[in-house]
Amino acid sequence: QVHMVESGGGLVQAGGSLRLSCAASGRTFSTYAMGWFRQAPGKEREFVATISRSGAGTYYADSVKGRFTISRDNAKNTVYLHMNSLKPEDTAVYYCATARYGTIQASAYAYEYWGQGTQVTVSS
Repeated sequence: QVHMVESGGGLVQAGGSLRLSCAASGRTFSTYAMGWFRQAPGKEREFVATISRSGAGTYYADSVKGRFTISRDNAKNTVYLHMNSLKPEDTAVYYCATARYGTIQASAYAYEYWGQGTQVTVSS
């Protein structure tokens, strides 16, 4: 049974920063790519960032490129999302997910396990 727990969400002013963490257990963490997605009220879940199993490859949605950084620590079975220059439109529930493969994946269909989500609210 794979278990994933996100943390680090909260309320921040526009222009501020947050770091999300996602701790995974129940699976060989370093075998699989990881990703972050988000869902705003009334909107579909959207891709944010992904990182390959080794951490060497990353890929970002255009809306966060240059502001967000995804990283992972395979020794701690944890993936991070560093978010800088936050905007009100970044407000959403953020989910981490474990991919079915080791390479970077932007489609939600490529992900097998999901966390419960953490709320990020950016005030203007």
